[in-house]
Amino acid sequence: MWSWWSIILIVSGWLIRLVMLPVVVMRKAKPVTCLAWLSIIFFQPWVGVLLYLAVGENRLGYRRTRRHVKHAAALHQTVQRHPNIHNYIIQPEVHTDMQIIAHVAENLGGLPILGGNAVTLMVDSQAVIDRLIADIDQAQHHVHLLFYIFGCDATAMAVRDALLRARQRGVVCRVLADGVGARQMLHRWGRTLGQQGIEVVGFLPANPIRRHLARLDLRNHRKIAVIDGRIGYTGSQNIVGADYGYGERGAGPWRDIMARLTGPAVGQLQGVFVEDWEFATTARLESPDLFPASLASGNVALQAVPSGPNYPTAVLEDVVIEAIFAARQRVILTTPYFVPDDSILAALRLAVMRGARVDLVLPRHTNHLLVDLAGRSFFPQLIKDGVHVHRHRSGLLHAKTLTIDESLAMVGSANFDVRSFYLNFELNVFFYDPAVTAQLRTHQINFLAEADEIQLAAWQNRPYWQRLAENGAKLLSPLM
Repeated sequence: MWSWWSIILIVSGWLIRLVMLPVVVMRKAKPVTCLAWLSIIFFQPWVGVLLYLAVGENRLGYRRTRRHVKHAAALHQTVQRHPNIHNYIIQPEVHTDMQIIAHVAENLGGLPILGGNAVTLMVDSQAVIDRLIADIDQAQHHVHLLFYIFGCDATAMAVRDALLRARQRGVVCRVLADGVGARQMLHRWGRTLGQQGIEVVGFLPANPIRRHLARLDLRNHRKIAVIDGRIGYTGSQNIVGADYGYGERGAGPWRDIMARLTGPAVGQLQGVFVEDWEFATTARLESPDLFPASLASGNVALQAVPSGPNYPTAVLEDVVIEAIFAARQRVILTTPYFVPDDSILAALRLAVMRGARVDLVLPRHTNHLLVDLAGRSFFPQLIKDGVHVHRHRSGLLHAKTLTIDESLAMVGSANFDVRSFYLNFELNVFFYDPAVTAQLRTHQINFLAEADEIQLAAWQNRPYWQRLAENGAKLLSPLM
């Protein structure tokens, strides 16, 4: 005889399956994602329904969604606060395909291409921190920092102390940090810094009872610094030492790339910060000093492309696919986390078929085992398609970069995975400039020199248990 408890579990399990079937089918546009969720719910209905409520949909919560639904339009309006920004909106003198990419990016929510910028690409983590601190020490009006991880180590303390010095000079300092990535800093330093006049705000705190069941794992993964509206930083580096998590799964020190910008495009970074600040606090930053008159400092044309769950499409993925389709000679892509969907795989395969050499550089180990396993499951197909897959052996290659032929370069915060394309708030910058592309390509070649190319025959001889684990993780890739 079955107990009443057993009957209740069986009946409730089937009720969950029947109720969730139409919910998932109607709300998931991608069949592969739909099937992944239905599989979990079918085999573990209670676990599946709880996971789906927590992380199944790109919900920001009702209140947040209403506040942020016009984010893209508001961002354009914010950037227009530059007194003479229209003087720098250009169409770069590059191949027609690159102009098409820029047009697609702007139509999808990116900002217009701005000329007159100077760019310094920096790959030494400590040099980035030293230069940022030096710029903060010269700040006269404001310092804005937006980072996914803001640690509590010696590196973060040095940046914190620079902020305190700036505040003592009367400089307005605002720090916007992700509620999960910077939770330790927010807990340990947030109140103290606030008492000393530095505004510190956590973005999307991971509260299990967040109002209206907003999705718990939506994160602000951007890395932005703006000083006086005239100097900007963006890229892949967080406010934390390169030894963050050192030794975890043998990953080693983090290897990043940051771009230091001066010129009109700094206003685009400022616009993203201002909109994210309002999203997190409901307070609108209105000071005219945030957007000083633009001054040309170089001749680089670039375009900031923000993306996130508040956009109606996967903005960055669409732009990246368009860029890869434009490749004729060479594509080099570096990323720590690579869990592609069919669109990215097709774009890479077709680039090879057009005659372009495609190099994909990934770290040998990262700090996310499941993502590692899922990513490795794609290696055999990539290699068969003609993509050269390399595993970087010197630290955790955390730089997210892309170069297309000799005229387009990209750096930013987004990984090449489902999470960055669909779930995280990200910011990437596209440079329509042969000189910047050559600089970035040089750094990428250095990464290639520190990597080993995977040979298909040797890779297919890896142990059976490893292949099983990789392909098992691959089944979850639509959910990562």
